[in-house]
Amino acid sequence: MPRVLNLGHVGVFVRNIDKMEAFYRDFLGMTVTKRNADGTAVFLSGDPETVDHEIALMSGRPEQEDPKLIQQISMRVSSLADVREFHRRAKEAGYRIQRTVSHASAVGCYMFDPEGNVVETFWLTGKTSWAVTAVPVDLDGPEDAILEVVERHWQQTKDVKMGERPKAPAIV
Repeated sequence: MPRVLNLGHVGVFVRNIDKMEAFYRDFLGMTVTKRNADGTAVFLSGDPETVDHEIALMSGRPEQEDPKLIQQISMRVSSLADVREFHRRAKEAGYRIQRTVSHASAVGCYMFDPEGNVVETFWLTGKTSWAVTAVPVDLDGPEDAILEVVERHWQQTKDVKMGERPKAPAIV
């Protein structure tokens, strides 16, 4: 049976992404490792040689009195088979799936916990990608097809340098 290995990262909804980036980068000393093309996502790491991000800042925090703060809780698993098994078990248990994607550097299954928080189980593909992108994958399909999507996705994002915005979103 698959199990979670460790916490991968925490995603936080923010109102002012530039101010929040400056706090985590300049005040806490983290390194900006990834950005998306439209400037609404910034990923940071305290040790980018070991892990590409521990904090994901995402625009979109609502202004109301009781805003949603957690964008996602991501947990690493040891294999693509484990991600697929969590996907199968989540559907079987009636948990709602948000999306299943390749990030080139990882394959993730995003689902909602019983109180509506987004939880991701992900497997690191071994391919370095500094772009914040997501391309849909069919976790019910053949493993070879999933890995082919990952490879095509990585080919589109492999030249993005750490901390830079990709020129365009990846489209596989």
